[in-house]
Amino acid sequence: MPSRVVALRDLGAAIERSARPVFELQSAGLAFGALQALRELNLCIQPGESVALLGANGSGKSTLLRLLHGLLRPTTGTCLADPGLRQAMLFQRPFMLRTTAQNNVALALWLRGTPWREARSRALLALERVGLLPQAGQPARTLSGGQQQRMALARAWALSPEVLLLDEPTASLDPHAKREVEQLIADFSAGADGRPVTVVFASHNLGQVKRLASRVIYLEMGRVLADLPVQEFFDATRLQAVSPSAALFVKGELV
Repeated sequence: MPSRVVALRDLGAAIERSARPVFELQSAGLAFGALQALRELNLCIQPGESVALLGANGSGKSTLLRLLHGLLRPTTGTCLADPGLRQAMLFQRPFMLRTTAQNNVALALWLRGTPWREARSRALLALERVGLLPQAGQPARTLSGGQQQRMALARAWALSPEVLLLDEPTASLDPHAKREVEQLIADFSAGADGRPVTVVFASHNLGQVKRLASRVIYLEMGRVLADLPVQEFFDATRLQAVSPSAALFVKGELV
């Protein structure tokens, strides 16, 4: 009976957590001295969403990702995150330690408290998941750009994240490498490994946004000018009514 009570309690806690937003921003702003990077953001991101951040360079996409990950704090308003969720973030140029691909992944696990031998075993599983098992013993800095990005995804996946934040995950990759990385992100988001992940990613690639996102947030000068389901965002009439600037951006005509 006690085990059944514990199981029911765990189930209730899981249901309660699934009903809570992953992130909630209330009038959140962020300034670097006189530079106002983010302005009066009111956003709510729910578990299981795949959210694309769109906008020109300097619009605030990368800053917003860092704010969501806790690397930055708002100077005005609040940014609330579910403290019970595990997060991982991939930067546009992932950091590669001067060691093997396997050790790059294992160190992330070891820093989270996993014993080193177990961490190395789990690192191999993660590298196999992204198709890099043959490169496990190769120095990470000698991997191609696409391989480095897949290794970074393996490092994140090994940590069993429930939230994945990505800053331009396929920038500067060739078309084949882009497809490989996109497929991995789509698999993680859909829960192909049995654990669905909430994904928030910044991108300039409109085709990628259509393929990966369920929702699009358009930023301009630190403000949210459009926040729509992906189908509505790419409906020209609907988008024009919500934000003419976003409509120009999609057409490639925004100055």
